[in-house]
Amino acid sequence: TSVLHVSNLNEEDNKMVTPQSLFILFGVYGDVNRVKIMYQKKSNALVQMNDHQQAQTVIKYLHGVKLYDRPLQIMMSRHNQVQMPREGQEMAKLTQDYSNSPLHRFKKPGSKNFQNIFAPSEVLHLSNIPNDTEENFLRSKFEEVGVVVGFKFFVKDRRMALIQMSSLEEAILCLVNLHNLKLGESNHLRVSFSKGQIN
Repeated sequence: TSVLHVSNLNEEDNKMVTPQSLFILFGVYGDVNRVKIMYQKKSNALVQMNDHQQAQTVIKYLHGVKLYDRPLQIMMSRHNQVQMPREGQEMAKLTQDYSNSPLHRFKKPGSKNFQNIFAPSEVLHLSNIPNDTEENFLRSKFEEVGVVVGFKFFVKDRRMALIQMSSLEEAILCLVNLHNLKLGESNHLRVSFSKGQIN
């Protein structure tokens, strides 16, 4: 199976975990096809990955990691797939199909993304930054989520940068909220965890 059972999600109104936030976070470690937050028990969700290996990678890196103040509990599910609800049902918006999403990171075989899988860290790797984007603008976006303690553009390629948040939890929320932020006509910010440090 490639379906994960996720529990201990935050259900508070202002911190409620959405299908989109799980799609973005789990998508760092594999391509997410479907996400279903349980209608009766919103602290639980099913996440269908592209394959078993990607599902295992998610467990390896995200089990026990905090999202909105709660450590995620992730294990393999006994379900083989996530069923889509019928149109118009109340729970319809809690189940999303992302199988054709342009945001998948692992669609291309041999993509560099396969080598750049790192554990969650407070340092985030930003890429796809338009040349005219200022450091202050990027900092201000991340400061809406948490405290920025360091920033630097790559010397050889200004379309990439590292940004360091004051905690792992803030970095995770930045990734969830700011990955795919529109920066220009055709530019959307890409956010990943980095193994690099800002010295």
